[in-house]
Amino acid sequence: MDVLLVEDDDTIAEPLIAGLDRYGFVVTRVRTGTEALSAAPADMVLLDLGLPDMDGIDVCRRLREHSATPIIMITARGEETDRVVGLELGADDYLSKPFGLRELVARIRAVARRTGQPAATESTGGEQVLGRIRIDRRTRKVRVGGIAVALSPKEFDLLAALAEDPGAACSRQHLLDTVWDPHFFGPTKTLDVHIAALRRKLGDPAVIETLRGVGFRLTTDGSATPGTP
Repeated sequence: MDVLLVEDDDTIAEPLIAGLDRYGFVVTRVRTGTEALSAAPADMVLLDLGLPDMDGIDVCRRLREHSATPIIMITARGEETDRVVGLELGADDYLSKPFGLRELVARIRAVARRTGQPAATESTGGEQVLGRIRIDRRTRKVRVGGIAVALSPKEFDLLAALAEDPGAACSRQHLLDTVWDPHFFGPTKTLDVHIAALRRKLGDPAVIETLRGVGFRLTTDGSATPGTP
């Protein structure tokens, strides 16, 4: 996915570009609203509202006048009015500074799903191998101990989200944002049902550890054995 990053602060832009590159995104960076309005078309726009030459809200409005490209606003402003105005002008989502890279990637992927854009996956040079589990994001196939395991689309997305940072705690909200939608208002039990199904199919309940009051983490000891798809 080609991403246009509109951000004038080098201390924010440079780590973002490096991080997004690891997830397979191709980032073009501009520093001003004027440059953003004349930039080549991209699949997604990450738009800082605090630009040196014009207000990001105006940039959002003018981009939306001639393009349906998804826009995620990035803002240090805490006022609800700014967020509401941006969304009403056509932005697809917003993210408040400071934020983590995984949260940004989750928002990008969620917006991409809603708008039909091709979301990038983490660049791993092929399959990701976690003990006996092999995840191929390109083909969306999973094998455990060499045996193919049939996962539903949501189950695969859930496993892929947990595997982005194996062994790290992954909050329930992050998983809901990544696999479902940042504005998901359904029952949170949906997540538990899918976790239970994923554990069963991977053949070992311990492969996904529950962190009470936090969320889940994918263990990396490779102890899972194939289950019944």
